[in-house]
Order: sequence, then C-alpha cells, then structure tokens
Amino acid sequence: METSILTDIFLPLSLFIIMLGMGLSLVPNDFKQVVLFPKAVILGLIGQIILLPVIALLLIKLLNVTPVIAVGVMLIAVCPGGTSSNLISHLAKGDTALSISLTAISSLITVISIPLVIGFSMNFFLAADQIINLPVIKTILTLIAITLLPVSIGMLIRAKYPAFALRQENKVNVFSGLFLAFLVVAILFQQPEMVKQGLLTTGIAVFSLNIISMFIGFIAAHLCQLNTPQSTTIGIEVGVQNGTLAILIATTVLHQPEFAIPAAIYSLAMFISSAMVIFWRRKTINSPA
Repeated sequence: METSILTDIFLPLSLFIIMLGMGLSLVPNDFKQVVLFPKAVILGLIGQIILLPVIALLLIKLLNVTPVIAVGVMLIAVCPGGTSSNLISHLAKGDTALSISLTAISSLITVISIPLVIGFSMNFFLAADQIINLPVIKTILTLIAITLLPVSIGMLIRAKYPAFALRQENKVNVFSGLFLAFLVVAILFQQPEMVKQGLLTTGIAVFSLNIISMFIGFIAAHLCQLNTPQSTTIGIEVGVQNGTLAILIATTVLHQPEFAIPAAIYSLAMFISSAMVIFWRRKTINSPA
C-alpha cells in the first residue's frame, strides 16, 4: 500500500473514529473488572502483551520467514485487541465487559510496548543496510493521538450523552469491521505480488500464530479456573488483534508497506477462526444438556 491520501489521512481518521467508538462503549465502572476479576484481567494482559509476541518470535525462528515478513509478524503480534474483539466476544457469548476492559487497558500499555518491540524487531531481524530508524517519540505521539485521545473523547461523550453514545456504538462496530475488510482488499489489489509471496512465505506462520495463541489463551484461562465465558473472551482477546492499527503503523509511521502484509493476512485468519469460535460457542450453548 503506497503512501497516499488513504494512508496519510483516511486511515488515521478512520482508526480515530474506530477508537472513538470503543470509548463510546466504555464507562468508568467497566474498569471495576480489574478489581472484581483481577486474575482474568492479569491473565488476559499477559497473553496479549507477552505471550503473543513470544509465540510469534518462536514461529518466526521455527519457520525461518524472511526478515521483512518477520518484522511484520511481530508488528501484528504486539498490537492490542481492537474493537472487533469486543464484538466477536459478544457474539461468542463471552464476557463482554472483560473484553472491553482488556482492550482498553492493553491499548494504554501498547503505546509504550509497540515502539519497544518493533524497535527491537527491526534491529534483530533486518540486516545492517536494511535498518529503519524508528521515530520513537513520533510513534508514541501517533499512538496517543489515534488511540488514547479518541477513547477518552468517546468516554466523555458517553458520560454526557449516554443515549446518543449507545445509538452510535453499533454503527462504529460495523464501520470497524467493514473498514478493516476494505484495507485488506486494498492491500490485495495494490500489492498483489507481494501478497502472493506473503501468503507463500507467511501464511503458515500467521495462521499458526492466530490459532495457537487463541487456543493457548483459552486453555490457560481454563487451567486457572476461570469460567467458560471468561476463558472464551481471553482466547479471543489474545488471538484477535487490531489489524487496522498494525497497517497504519507500517504504512504511515514506518512507510514500509511490506510490513503490512502479515497484518492483512492475519486479519483474514482471525475472522475465520473467530467465526469458528462463535459457531462452537452458540452450538454448545444451544445444545441440550
């Protein structure tokens, strides 16, 4: 995806709207989840912030993917869960309040963790003549501007005009899913050869990352004696990432569209796996005891 009006204006603006929508769904009481269910929140954050990048690193080394693709895989792995994870958790009969809390808290943390992990990844994987200087301060400010700021504005609107916020929440959720799908299609059309090569060299790594991380998140939650809705949510939160944010960082902050290829492929993978989880949960719930 080449630098254009899409990447420089429309993409940041759309992500701002998506994160604003997440803020519209939040009230201060949502953060009581941290106090009421600390084990679930801590486990979910460990899965999102630590476990997923570690699994990504192991898969990269095991499958010997190319350095550029490796950075792209680490980029999608270090991004927080997006608004899509909240909607998927709701449809899968998970713990929606826990999902919203995990997404909000991880978005706060990744303002710092994304620059750190991506800076490390580029230095670790890329050759000396390929090294890209990560603008750390610019990256942090960009993340604040397109994540924390709109979420805060959304929460303020929710507090002042709750009825209006509730009416807009579903619209933004639909916009979020449609826009991510649009980004994936745009990348497929703008970079067909790169995507084809990416599927051949990255497909296994990316699909494996999605399935393994979601499965481990779910099993770890069950082993920690969390209930099924909480375990479902943690599996989804660990496996469903903010692909829109990853694509924005790759194309707008780093100006390296090839880094966006794993995010586009991962977005396809996570919607397939999420559909399977939704189907399984609804079939389980509706089945006679």
